[in-house]
Amino acid sequence: MTYTKPDPLHDPQTLPRMPGWVSSGREQTIEDVAFLSGGALATLHMVLGRGDVPQALFRERLALRAAEACVGFSGRMERAGELRDALHLLRPGDQPGPAGDVYLQWRRTVERPLSIKALHRALSAQAPNQITTWLDPGQGAPVVRASAVLEAVLLDRPRAEATALILADAAMAQALGWDHIVPLLAAGLKPRDLRKGGDDLRMACHRAVVSAAAEAVRIAADLTRRAVRLRAVSPKLRAKGADAAVEMFLRWDAVAPVALPLPDRAARRLCDRLVELGAVRELTGRATFRLYGL
Repeated sequence: MTYTKPDPLHDPQTLPRMPGWVSSGREQTIEDVAFLSGGALATLHMVLGRGDVPQALFRERLALRAAEACVGFSGRMERAGELRDALHLLRPGDQPGPAGDVYLQWRRTVERPLSIKALHRALSAQAPNQITTWLDPGQGAPVVRASAVLEAVLLDRPRAEATALILADAAMAQALGWDHIVPLLAAGLKPRDLRKGGDDLRMACHRAVVSAAAEAVRIAADLTRRAVRLRAVSPKLRAKGADAAVEMFLRWDAVAPVALPLPDRAARRLCDRLVELGAVRELTGRATFRLYGL
């Protein structure tokens, strides 16, 4: 893999930043908070158009945050590390468990371009026509559409928080013209918000978008800096299959050495070398069954 010095116009330091007035705004009415959420989404929209942002990895990291929030909504205690383990340490034939299922739903949600078929793949328990019906109430501005879909699904399925939030994010992505779902609402809403309706729910969704979009922009900037570092050190890697391994780190939130296209010992050596070079992190803190990522 060859390394090209980044164009200054695409330096991570030039990524759009969330304006201070968005995150520090004091909203008094639903119109005020709608204005702030619009500014937050406009900034995030610019980030999503940047080719130097590792977009697939970015969506995976947001999917992990969304899954963690949804697991919490259902009263479970699994955190990000346990959710990663639930999928990446599965043995053939094993099932990921309830929390792992939620994480798997979110990962599948962000993997493919937005469509009813892709949503059905993520929400296999729901028929495509039911998904289409739930998305129909979403009319108007992006957050208004999202809150309408969220309310419609939760009225039908009061305990299907993950399904409702996935479809609400889908409605928002449709309204914004995004090719992929970008998980936002789950990480910004509180459990009590999911029991609201009408204007109260719309207000909560606007606030959730402001906070979640601000954090998403920060995550994008961090991942972009890390991606630049990984690409910069990649010429130093001599192992056969190293180029493909680098692309996996740029695509996936977490990678187990066994998943890399190298023999087991070579894969572990490559991961250790990348940690040594400051290009990836070991995510678990364990001596065995390690996972690595940007």
